[in-house]
Amino acid sequence: MGERIERVRVRAPARLHFGFLDLSGALGRRFGSLGLAIEGVATEVELRRDAEGVEGPETARAARHLAALRAAWGIAEPVAVRIREAIPAHAGLGSGTQLGLAIGAGLARLFGRSEPLAAIAGLLERGARSAIGLEAFAGGGFLVDGGRAPEDRLPPPLILRLPFPEAWRILLVFDPARQGVHGAAEKAAFASFSPERDERAGSLCRLVLLRLLPGLVRAEFAPVAEALAEIQRAMGERFAAFQGGGAFASPAVAEVLARLGARGVRGVGQTSWGPTGWALFPDVVSAEAARIDAERRFAASGLRFRVVAGRNRPAEILAFPSTSEPEPEP
Repeated sequence: MGERIERVRVRAPARLHFGFLDLSGALGRRFGSLGLAIEGVATEVELRRDAEGVEGPETARAARHLAALRAAWGIAEPVAVRIREAIPAHAGLGSGTQLGLAIGAGLARLFGRSEPLAAIAGLLERGARSAIGLEAFAGGGFLVDGGRAPEDRLPPPLILRLPFPEAWRILLVFDPARQGVHGAAEKAAFASFSPERDERAGSLCRLVLLRLLPGLVRAEFAPVAEALAEIQRAMGERFAAFQGGGAFASPAVAEVLARLGARGVRGVGQTSWGPTGWALFPDVVSAEAARIDAERRFAASGLRFRVVAGRNRPAEILAFPSTSEPEPEP
């Protein structure tokens, strides 16, 4: 038998969701998602034995996840969860899925269980439409999933994982005053789409296969930025009615991205329902220059800006056995 694990720490990365390929499901599989794991924004949780309680941000959601997993796995022993850092909720960055997977993976490691991530997601009702959050946790990178069939009980299958070019950077534009569509409103929005064939789906799939993905494989910036921008325009048209009538959930974020576009930035968009916006740059120098300019010009708006890289590695799971030395607090 191995050493008894007393404490587990999990750090789960945020992700960007670039949109869906087919909302109709006319071919038998619906949605089909594109996304990217990112560095610099994460949820970090710590689980330990011989104590009870949940503390830190997002405690209500964390407590629900923990209770569901303990019930499903028959874990009666005391478990405490401390949320050391949390991805902003309902900001388009996958906070709910990353929190659930972090707690699930941590709990499994704490008690020596071998639990597939897809099964954890299923227990917590995550990944109903997209596998991007699950696969960002599992391995990072740029991700494409194959959509969900009506009979699927687990998240959609991963079709492709590509490394994101190391030199490229993403400028994130946060609007802390707003939240993206979520919960019942999100379910109602997706239910409103017709099951009839989506005429745009074919052109989007062609764009992904023949422009976006070859550009990523060869690290060609312009084709990738232009393809993502075109996909984002299509998403904005599809979802405008559910986010105030525009392509972006936040008018302030839209203003920043419009300025970037006017200055020649080719790839801009909104992740998921927003309100977080993003802009793609070929290197850290140009990204940081754009950040500094945006912070200066939009200082009174309440927006926040951050430059991040793509993440080509999985979530971090650290286990501390009873014999390990105490870890100093930061």
